[in-house]
Parts: sequence; structure tokens; C-alpha cells
Amino acid sequence: MFERFTSDARDAVTGAVARAREADAATVTEEHLLLSLLDLGALDALDVDGPAITAGLAAAGRRGGMSRADEEALAGLGIDLSEIVARIEETHGEGALTTPAPRRRGPGALLRTALGRPEPVRRHVPLTQGAKKTLEQSLRIALGRGDRHIGAPHLLLALLTRPGTVSEVLADHGVTYARVETALAA
Repeated sequence: MFERFTSDARDAVTGAVARAREADAATVTEEHLLLSLLDLGALDALDVDGPAITAGLAAAGRRGGMSRADEEALAGLGIDLSEIVARIEETHGEGALTTPAPRRRGPGALLRTALGRPEPVRRHVPLTQGAKKTLEQSLRIALGRGDRHIGAPHLLLALLTRPGTVSEVLADHGVTYARVETALAA
């Protein structure tokens, strides 16, 4: 599948890995893919406010990555998610729910630490199931459109098809499947 990726799509995936490393995240998520697409200017043609999208992702992170649908479902059960977040942050500090999962440390890392050697800079950061599904969906979208290659717009379209915070944040800023498809056709 990766042989079909254009250079901008490859740059988006490697940028997402770099974003995950910067955040010391254990995995590459759909959020990292979107942030990488923003960094590369893949949404510039849509005239969207990149910092506002980044802020929207950060706000979703503060809620522990729960979408508005999750929040509404909990509210239906009488659970106020904003109250829970406020209490957690009161006890553990602001952004406590955004802290990345700790990286697994294998025997090699433990041995390097014991010997006082630094960890290698290039470490493997796996993709989450959601990120993998996004890449697979980008292939399906490209094939469905009759495109021979997968570009950054295909990745963006795939992100919009996946339920969750990424598609919600994009929709909040006017980025819809139809709008991206129109920009792709132009």
C-alpha cells in the first residue's frame, strides 16, 4: 500500500511519527496524523484556522479524548464529564488526562539505563488501530475515486470518515468530506 503514497502522504505519516515522538507518546494516533497534515499545509486550500483546530484537539485531549457523543451518552446517564475533568485536574493538575501513556521499556532499555547509556533517538512508534484504519481507508478512497496514488487529501478524507474527536474538531471548523472532495477535484 505504501508504494501508492505520494511524497506528501509519506511526509504526513513520517510527520505524525515525529509528532508522536515529540509528545513522548507510546503510539501514533489519528490526532498526530491531523497535526502533521496541518504542519504540511494540507488544509491551507480550505482556508481553515490551524491554531483553532490544534486548540480543539487539545480541548478534546483534556476530556481524555472523549468525543461529544461520548459526553452526551454520559450526560444521559447523569454523569457530567466536565465536572469529572475539573475534579481530576483539581487533584492531579491541569491536563492530567492528556498525559501520554508511558512507553513500554524492554530489557534493552533497562540495560542501557543501568549502564548509564542514553536511549537511541530513533525508536519505533507503532500506529494505533485507528491510525492504521485511516491509512487503509485512504487507499479505499483513492481506489474509489479512480486515483492511482494516495495523497494528503486522501488521508484527510479518511480522517473525516472515522468517528471520533478528529472528525468532530474538523467538522466544528467547517472541514467536511464534501468540501475536501471539492478541493481535491479542483
